[in-house]
Amino acid sequence: MSADLVAAILAGTPGWGAASGGFDEADVRQVLDEAGRLADEVLAPLAAVADREGCRLVDGRVRLPEGSGDAWRALAEGGWIAPDLPEELGGIGLPLPLTVAAGLLLEGAAMPFLMGVGATRAAAHMLAAEAPDLAADWAPALAAGERAATICISEPDAGSDVGRIRTRAVSEGNGWRVTGTKCWISFGDHDLTPVIGHMMLARTGPAEAGTRGLSLFLVPSAVDGAPNGVTVERIEEKMGLHGSPTCVLRFEGAAATLIGEEGRGLPALFTMIELMRLQTGTQGAGVALRAAALARRYAAERRQGGRPDAAPPPITEHPDVARQCAEIGVRAVLATALTLEAAATLAAARAGDAAAQAEASVLLPLAKTFGGELASEAASGAVQVLGGAGYTREWPAERWLRDVRILTIYEGTTGMQAQDLLLRRLVREEGRGIASLLGRLRAEAAGWGSGSPLLDRLDALSDDLRARPPAALAAVADGYLRAFWAALSDHLAARLAATCPPAAAAGRWWRATSAARFDLALAEIARGVG
Repeated sequence: MSADLVAAILAGTPGWGAASGGFDEADVRQVLDEAGRLADEVLAPLAAVADREGCRLVDGRVRLPEGSGDAWRALAEGGWIAPDLPEELGGIGLPLPLTVAAGLLLEGAAMPFLMGVGATRAAAHMLAAEAPDLAADWAPALAAGERAATICISEPDAGSDVGRIRTRAVSEGNGWRVTGTKCWISFGDHDLTPVIGHMMLARTGPAEAGTRGLSLFLVPSAVDGAPNGVTVERIEEKMGLHGSPTCVLRFEGAAATLIGEEGRGLPALFTMIELMRLQTGTQGAGVALRAAALARRYAAERRQGGRPDAAPPPITEHPDVARQCAEIGVRAVLATALTLEAAATLAAARAGDAAAQAEASVLLPLAKTFGGELASEAASGAVQVLGGAGYTREWPAERWLRDVRILTIYEGTTGMQAQDLLLRRLVREEGRGIASLLGRLRAEAAGWGSGSPLLDRLDALSDDLRARPPAALAAVADGYLRAFWAALSDHLAARLAATCPPAAAAGRWWRATSAARFDLALAEIARGVG
């Protein structure tokens, strides 16, 4: 059912035609069916085991839960680690939106385990864009699952405040050495591959230079089979993501290779950050799809109530349970539509479309944020439908609820995404990407013979806020983010109602309260500027 729904929403995404690369409907179904099979037969069983067993630090190395190696090999053999890499770099040339569509099924089945895959894929793309010589060696090995990768940014005293990074890189003529401590590193160590490539931001300039003093490095965990000065200090004990080792790593004179230009670490890392933010939205939408399917299935099988002299009916016949299942399903559909819209726009951006590049910078924060929020609501809703059973570990709903809580935290918190949207995209960039996106969406709606009242209201709100002093705007960034989502999601819901029969009812359901969501966001903004 999920594969059918994802295929239908992808087909109705306007940018898919240009990004499809010749993949027709039959090709899409073949890809999604194979992803669904792998998700159900390999990844979902692993997720339950991994949550129970967790990861262990043994003799200085991380040991993953039983079955992790088999799952990694299955992903590698099927080409699922980096399917959208070009064939010459070890991929299979899958279009980005189709890669994301398949990712919805894979991520929903085992989100914690797929975190290691996402970083590895993103690193391969970043190397291809920024360091072709390194990519020639590393990208095929990453795609084949022979090596893995991480993104190493955060430090104990430099989380969101990247400019305070203190890990230091020192040039030694024919190479570099890095020394420092990094934390919150997903899959920072494991037993899946003999070598892990850490894509690390380290300081090469003075501390007062902030982010301009940072450079990007590839730091392998081992060189020629020998350890490279990388030590796992501990694995974090977390609320969820038990199958994903979150490590504190200490680097002591580790050999490193500079990626790109010295002092331009953040711009060089941008390709990787983009893909990992898109993955966050994909994780949320994938879990929401699973939560919706579980709620529907359980409610259809669980029998309660009715006349005492008759067999109890399935609880789907109780109106409030039917309402709850519908609301979970609507959230899964909207998260899927949002993620695929962002993926199609990013694909156009990578093909050189300047307007799409500006629009992608607007859509990615929204996909990242609301993919996570919709997933939390869907997982919580599934727990509620299952009742007491949902609160037990016998069912996956409580695990999903614990796992997805991270989605609005890592890869940039909701507050950071809101500040980026308002202060950078609207104010600093004078709303160019926002205007381009709203113009495109209005033209699309006109094709259905539909107006765009919330897009018009968002446009007016944007003009009003852009005219205010920037210092007065920080407190209303969250409200603006939510107003933007109310308008964008109303448009996505209208698209589904007009063009996607399997999701048309969900689109109409969501639109019934779209104006109320926008008004609530306006009230939040009014309170902030008042």
